Amino acid sequence: MLILNIDTGACHKYLNNQINFDSTVPEKVRSQAKLAIKDEYSFDLMELGEEHSEKELERAVISKVNRFLTEMGGVFTFAGSQYRLEVDGQEYFIDILLYHRHLKCLVAVELKVGEFMPEYIGKMQFYLAALDDLVKTPEENPSIGIVICRSKKRMIVEYSLRESKKPIGVSTYKVFKTLPDNLKKELPSPAQVSLLLEEGFGSGGASGAKETRGRYLVIN
Repeated sequence: MLILNIDTGACHKYLNNQINFDSTVPEKVRSQAKLAIKDEYSFDLMELGEEHSEKELERAVISKVNRFLTEMGGVFTFAGSQYRLEVDGQEYFIDILLYHRHLKCLVAVELKVGEFMPEYIGKMQFYLAALDDLVKTPEENPSIGIVICRSKKRMIVEYSLRESKKPIGVSTYKVFKTLPDNLKKELPSPAQVSLLLEEGFGSGGASGAKETRGRYLVIN
């Protein structure tokens, strides 16, 4: 796990995160809160095409919720999708609601398939205020918001967060259309797999093993 985190530059995803926690989170939990949000998330292996809608992104996340929670850091629990809030007779829905077990707070997640826009912060502040008044229990800490976009301009995010009174982080996500280059060498090519399958099944279904690039493909 350590080698994997080094290879993927996981430390930079935390060190470079864009948050306003210095002015919005109590000092006693500030350091831990900063480690709760990455600058970039990898939504690979979620069967998403390069072009997708927010609804498709949300569906993919929910269908692979365990993988999503692992990518988010492994200390979150899933509290709901399209979480309903009713304020002054009107309904509002948070894309995904999580709970951070160590910080003991609700975490609202908004998914955006385009570039970050400043108005997303105002909407998230509204959600956090409503969660703190209507959902949070007395023993829990104030809620945190995460806006996850496909891309962002760092100065626009910085200005948008500067005057916010609620703890919010802005992150990006990426998806893989194909297997990353650094993993391709670890797997046999489609042609090699096809040949091995033909040899295995062509011999009457007997078990066999063929060595391919330092790995073994076992055919039963």
